[in-house]
Amino acid sequence: MRRTGKEIMADIKIEVTIYEGYRGAERPSSFLYEGSKVEVLEILQMKVEEDHKTRKQKRFFIVNGSDQYAYTLYQDIGTAEWFLRNRVKKKSDFNP
Repeated sequence: MRRTGKEIMADIKIEVTIYEGYRGAERPSSFLYEGSKVEVLEILQMKVEEDHKTRKQKRFFIVNGSDQYAYTLYQDIGTAEWFLRNRVKKKSDFNP
C-alpha cells in the first residue's frame, strides 16, 4: 500500500477498454472505477517497467480522466490484467 496525499491506496484490479492502433500498441480508452465509466481524455505519460528479480513487465499510463481526476493505470504484460495505482484530483485551469 502507498500513501497518496491523506489516503492510503492499494493497487485495484480494474476493467479497461483499450484502443489498439495500427502498430499494435495498446492504450486505455476508458475504464470502470467504482462502477462508473471514466473516459481517458489524454495520456500524459507512458512507460514500461521491469522487475529485475522476476523479469515481470508492467506498462504504466498516467492519464487525465473525464471525471476531473488524473490516474496512474498499469497493465501486467504477462497476464494482460489492468490495475489502478493512483488517483488524484486535477487542478483547475481557472485562476481568478
